[in-house]
Amino acid sequence: MDKTVRFRIRVKDDTADVKVMIFHPMETGYRRDKNSREIIPKHFIQTVNIAHNGKQIMQVHWSRSVSKNPYLNFRVPNVSKGDEFKIVWNDNMGKSGVGTATIS
Repeated sequence: MDKTVRFRIRVKDDTADVKVMIFHPMETGYRRDKNSREIIPKHFIQTVNIAHNGKQIMQVHWSRSVSKNPYLNFRVPNVSKGDEFKIVWNDNMGKSGVGTATIS
């Protein structure tokens, strides 16, 4: 299981309040290493795709202006026990991550 995505889902009145944190350095390309003084290369998440029961419900496009370990919070109506949420992210260096959570 990929450990780059953490979910917290709460359901009230058939609406899910979904909170997601993606663990990623999100470097801008402007910062310098404290020891070597070399510029740290830009490294940021470009796209995040969110699916509910296999159907895409949201796509997010980010740039280097988003902070380290970005956090998303959104609501999804008409959910029930057993529904699955899946997050897939891709960054500018070709790395990616996947996270899934099931409503219990």
